[in-house]
Amino acid sequence: MKALFSPLSLRGLTLKNRIVLSPMQQYSAQNGKPGQWHLVHLGSRAVGGSGLILTECTAVSPEGMCTLSDVGIWNQEQVQAWKEITDFVHAQNCKIGIQLWHAGGKASTSHPEQGFKPLKAKDGGWSPKSSSATSINEHQPQEMTLEEIEKVINDFQQAAKNALDAGFDVIELHAAHGYLLHQFYSALINKRKDMYGGGFENRIRLLREVVTSVREVIPDTMPLFVRLSAVDYSNSIDAWTIEESVRLSEILKELGVDFITASGGGFVQVDQNIVKPGYQLPLATSIRNQVNIPVGAVGMIVDAFQSNEIIENKQADLVVIAREHLRDPYFGIHAAIELEEPADVPWQYKRAF
Repeated sequence: MKALFSPLSLRGLTLKNRIVLSPMQQYSAQNGKPGQWHLVHLGSRAVGGSGLILTECTAVSPEGMCTLSDVGIWNQEQVQAWKEITDFVHAQNCKIGIQLWHAGGKASTSHPEQGFKPLKAKDGGWSPKSSSATSINEHQPQEMTLEEIEKVINDFQQAAKNALDAGFDVIELHAAHGYLLHQFYSALINKRKDMYGGGFENRIRLLREVVTSVREVIPDTMPLFVRLSAVDYSNSIDAWTIEESVRLSEILKELGVDFITASGGGFVQVDQNIVKPGYQLPLATSIRNQVNIPVGAVGMIVDAFQSNEIIENKQADLVVIAREHLRDPYFGIHAAIELEEPADVPWQYKRAF
């Protein structure tokens, strides 16, 4: 058996292979509720042979959305809509996880089709809140109060409870890409003077508290993932580093996190000269080797042989594939064929293979 198609067990969950659909925002929801687009988008990748489907970042509260077209899981109407999707994915012999998220200072943004600009109040916008009143691109957020921070923690916990009701197998906390949890642990943005700002221990406090609150309400058998921006891709003295990510990952492991997806950036434009196939793989491998925790590699993973090599060489435990899954919903089936493995083809499609 090729390494890419070996199973992976995390707590009480076993994935049939190492191929993961990476979370990718679709900006196609209404009132935070996933619809037919999400069913087809996520369901087709489950049909296509992935071992694990991860939803796009899913808001834990209305003010946590980036745009008015993002999905959420803060009410029962949303839970029921997600349940239809998880049921379909499970019927395809596939597992599904939800990525819980708060946009923080990047909230209140217009739809990408309207330029992805700060959303004006007359168009339904609201005041974004962050760790500090530090501008993020064109956004100028307000600093969160301690009461608002406490609400964020409670919102993540309730969203986790809702995710259980919706039938998800995995919860991933989105603490990367310049969103709220990243806005707290990176000193590029966090200029607070209280218990949530200053040194490393204070800046990671919110993520630690969110992890603890979520781990308290999900079963011991359910894996908890965290996606980190392992580096900020900035030359600033305040930039988050891989060394800090290793240190943070050790703490998260002690708190009951089972898996780290190592991505990067979120506040500055990444130098395109470094962007090449597998360019973020060393970040995942560093965390895996130093913390002894399973990791996911993400960033320009584009074909079956590259994916298999990553797993075979123990550089990561899962390949988390984004854009290639948009180009090819059946990446898992095609990868199996290329690697001469038995392909998990639905009976409805077998005559095509």
